[in-house]
Amino acid sequence: MANKIFPIDNDQLLQYGKELLALELYEATKLPDRLGEDFITACRLILATKGKVVVSGIGKSGHIGRKIAASLASTGTPSFFMHPSEALHGDLGMVEKNDVALLISYSGRAKEFNLILPLLAAMEVPIIAITGNKNSPLAHAAQAVLDISIEKEACPMGLAPTSSSTNTLLMGDALAITLMRAKQFDEHDFARSHPAGSLGAKLLIQVKDVMRTGDQIPRISPKATVFDAMLELSRTGLGLVMICDDKNHILGVFTDGDLRRLLLKNGTLQDAITQVMISPGYRLPEDWKAVEALKNLHDHNISAAPVVNHHDELIGALNIYDLHQSGIG
Repeated sequence: MANKIFPIDNDQLLQYGKELLALELYEATKLPDRLGEDFITACRLILATKGKVVVSGIGKSGHIGRKIAASLASTGTPSFFMHPSEALHGDLGMVEKNDVALLISYSGRAKEFNLILPLLAAMEVPIIAITGNKNSPLAHAAQAVLDISIEKEACPMGLAPTSSSTNTLLMGDALAITLMRAKQFDEHDFARSHPAGSLGAKLLIQVKDVMRTGDQIPRISPKATVFDAMLELSRTGLGLVMICDDKNHILGVFTDGDLRRLLLKNGTLQDAITQVMISPGYRLPEDWKAVEALKNLHDHNISAAPVVNHHDELIGALNIYDLHQSGIG
């Protein structure tokens, strides 16, 4: 049956949206006052566990459960989602005695849980319930009950989970972030679990991870001329060439900007590079964070720099473009 489209004005559309948000916000305002001994118990159970948090729920509770499991895992609490139906067909084998079960059901009467609860009890796996029914079988089986009950769903028919699903999400976030703070999980820990994200790039990537190496390093000997430097600048396209002794120590640097200024002052391509190079020149330590290197390049108003190791030997080079390509800045 095709959906019927009824005439409706813009003000009415906005009103429907505002009414839903107002109802959901109203129900959510009750949650802080419900955090008490059960919330503390839930946190203590998870903090004490040597295993994982196994999150489970079906329907909309399952969808939100997946998000809660992901939030826990990414903020320092090992966790995974287990679908209740799949649990009854083999996935329950993933649960171990040292784990904690976080079971989500607004009614607390999901039939799949009726079979799972005694099995978890036999394994001595602690149960935390997120439910709107404190007198349900799920609540009675749990060591901690997180109350997400509502007076009214924002759905006008009272059928689609709206206010209740929002409360579930908020309670899961409260649990995940409380545990994160209790564990003193900081931005560096977060970056390690999000290495592909922008924060991971900023906090984990070092200069040595993004620098140019080998033949990509522009370098010439102190016996070279400006012409030799120009060829090396053209070959690598870095905008910078290093003048190094036979032990690979940097004696000075010469940039494409230096070349232009030299020629404008009637210098020649046959000039000795040692007479026109900048000495000693700026350099970057290999173990600096890449974001720190970018800041220093900007602070010194330069676009490229050599990279040295702890023995002050040239081992690489990079410019601002290399850093941007790596997700820095």
